[in-house]
Amino acid sequence: MKTNLRPRNQQGGYALLLVMVFLGLSVLLLAGTMSWTSESTRLTDRNNEYFTTAAAAEAATEKVLVQLERDYIHFGDGVVYKNLGSYGNVIPTTSDDSYWGSYSFVNPLTGSAGTYVDRLSTPAVATLDGQYSGLNGYKSTYRITSNASYNNSRYGIVAGVRQDIAVEAIPLFQFAIFYTMDLEINPSPTMNVTGRVHSNGDIYTQPSSTLTFSNDVTSSGQIYATSMPTDPSNRGISNPSVVYKGEHDSGTSSLNLPIGTSNTPDSVFEVLKTPPPGEDPLSAIGTNRFYNKADVIILVSNDTAYVTGGISEQTTRIPTNEWSTFLTTTNSFYNARESSTVHSVDVDVAKLGTWISSSSNTVTAKLSGKTAPNIVYVADFRTSAGEPGVRLLNGEQLPATGLTVATPDPIYVQGNYNTKDANHDSKNSNNTTYTAPAAIIGDAITVLSGNWADANSRNSLSGGTRNANDTTVNAAFLGGIVPTTSASYSGGVENFPRFLENWSGKNFWYNGSMVVMFNSRTAIAPWGTGTPYYNPPNRNWAFDKNFYDVAKLPPGTPQILYVERVGWTLQTAGTP
Repeated sequence: MKTNLRPRNQQGGYALLLVMVFLGLSVLLLAGTMSWTSESTRLTDRNNEYFTTAAAAEAATEKVLVQLERDYIHFGDGVVYKNLGSYGNVIPTTSDDSYWGSYSFVNPLTGSAGTYVDRLSTPAVATLDGQYSGLNGYKSTYRITSNASYNNSRYGIVAGVRQDIAVEAIPLFQFAIFYTMDLEINPSPTMNVTGRVHSNGDIYTQPSSTLTFSNDVTSSGQIYATSMPTDPSNRGISNPSVVYKGEHDSGTSSLNLPIGTSNTPDSVFEVLKTPPPGEDPLSAIGTNRFYNKADVIILVSNDTAYVTGGISEQTTRIPTNEWSTFLTTTNSFYNARESSTVHSVDVDVAKLGTWISSSSNTVTAKLSGKTAPNIVYVADFRTSAGEPGVRLLNGEQLPATGLTVATPDPIYVQGNYNTKDANHDSKNSNNTTYTAPAAIIGDAITVLSGNWADANSRNSLSGGTRNANDTTVNAAFLGGIVPTTSASYSGGVENFPRFLENWSGKNFWYNGSMVVMFNSRTAIAPWGTGTPYYNPPNRNWAFDKNFYDVAKLPPGTPQILYVERVGWTLQTAGTP
């Protein structure tokens, strides 16, 4: 037998071994990759489920927020707080969409089905943030928390969302100009608007000279550098000069009175009217009526004036020998814009102040040490031909606690108004250091100068007997306008206070806040048509910065309501 003594070739064995090693490593790598892919898929699936569940929790908080905001805007904070328990039952359901049948919503405090809602702070005076930063109003905060879970979850995920919101009541007179409808401002001379401006509608600007807004301007609609489409005025200005020194934002939230319904011009005008029989004075509209806010109510009929205390003291009738010292119902004058005789209810403000300051007057005696009367409501129900009107006379100095006069009728202010205290006089200036809080509220607001004489009211404007003199009024104005149509311009903000005299070369100094929330119901003659009935004054107008201090606001100042989101948190399992 022959033996082969040459060395055996082992390279093939090594190659096989290497193949086996690499094959094993590949198998391990593949297994690891498959395991990683499976884990990655599981994590992705889990994350997707978490975020869709969190979105469901957010939807629950949003549904509560919608209802809470609606209640607040219509009724105020008291109703929101009262409804906290019912908000807890508000969750997305299959009646909203069948999709919500896949989710459960749990109140994180009780563990039962629902959403958790709580008030974090009670209403208090605060400097506001956000869109209306710098204004001072009343603010409280609420927290809405929802925990949600997916019913067919493989992972037992619970996702929570927490939203904090602030409900804010902004005093209406903290705006230099506020309109609930379209706002037009098209002055011919240069005009500088100090203070904030807001419209719940559109804003139209087409000045002949430079119009400057020194503070923020907001519009729930749009802001246009042109006139309203229906405005028949042909100004011929294609590129108006409008300067914004602050923000000017469109598409902002509407700001509304909490009157229990939408703020249409007709619904807002209700706050000036006497209440219908049986209306609850504590209802949403009831609490906003100036009739119900008043300390003194004057109702004039064909036979007499019925003068009483406010609604809490209506059994207290003020005797004739008291009210006749400050109230006259026998005067009349001609309004050339309206082409009508005005049978005025004249309130002598100086004599009213004397009556108010007397501790023995019928109303103050009944108030038992409370604040002296500072809101007067007047309504004229006489059926004589012509127009009704309330006129404020001798109002240079107001009662120290301030004075608001409100009426559903046109209102006139004659001569300097609220320009001095016992030691100082600031007429013919924008100085309001020594003024009292004041508001003049009515169907339309007309300013008569100190030169006005009823006997000359029918005379020609050019005859020299209807010439005005320099006049100063320091008060918030809340009144109506005659809106722009294809036949006539509304007059714009620049003509919101109405005039009946020749003011050429004379100054009208005004410090306050101009608010338009409705169309006039009685004084409805359009602006600037027919025989000339006035020449405009030099408008020395300014926002009264006293109104930034809630302690210096006019008595009975209406409040507009706003809801602001102030915090949003995503959490694994939300807790209150």
